[in-house]
Amino acid sequence: MAKPIMPKCWREETKPHKFCPGCGHGLVLKALGEAIDELGIQGRTVFGCDIGCSLLSWDFFNIDSVQTHHGRTTPVMTGIKRANPELITIAYMGDGGGYAIGSQHLVNAAARNERITVILANNTNYAMTGGQMAPTTMPEQKTETSPYGRDPVTTGYPMQGPEMVGAITREGAYVARGTIANLRQLKSYCKKALQNQMDGNGFSFIEALSSCPTNWRMNAEDTWKFIEETMPQYFKIGEVKTPDQEQNAS
Repeated sequence: MAKPIMPKCWREETKPHKFCPGCGHGLVLKALGEAIDELGIQGRTVFGCDIGCSLLSWDFFNIDSVQTHHGRTTPVMTGIKRANPELITIAYMGDGGGYAIGSQHLVNAAARNERITVILANNTNYAMTGGQMAPTTMPEQKTETSPYGRDPVTTGYPMQGPEMVGAITREGAYVARGTIANLRQLKSYCKKALQNQMDGNGFSFIEALSSCPTNWRMNAEDTWKFIEETMPQYFKIGEVKTPDQEQNAS
């Protein structure tokens, strides 16, 4: 059997990855790795990952990497970028790290238009700690802490991260939402986000709809249906904000 071709920036000795079977993190990271390779920026890229399931990516790439405290990946990568503006810094996290404990850092980095790239995997639950309700849990979705389904009346609706970031960023920002159900598009968004940082334009943010069959308690067919049909009902796929849009609007 032929050995699968992996991006050059991947560390072959750490594969296969340690994520649960069916987890979407591996696909998001594959899209990111291919984007790094195609842009030829492996030697100047620093990758930072959050606590949570995303921490399993700390040895994923053959690039300089750092694992941060929970919710603190964005400011750590901001500090590295400010210390050496020539570097390409990537903050990788889950929806808990970005929209819950790390929300203040995400919001303020976006408002300051920090020239970093943030990639957030949205699997609608706190996966590593057992599948509790998260800011992105959808109405009527059952989790460990919403066993009867999320009630929007008492707990609100799922957070629209890219829309929020798009609303508070200034000119030069790039914001999009992709999905592991369309890897070609997701890789394109990752490349645009990284290129935006390389061009010195402004804050770049990608949300990637991801899967968690372990905590969703779904088989493969139902998992893919949830990703392709259910999640996009609440999380619209596409580009939310681009530098070109800002220029055309001015």
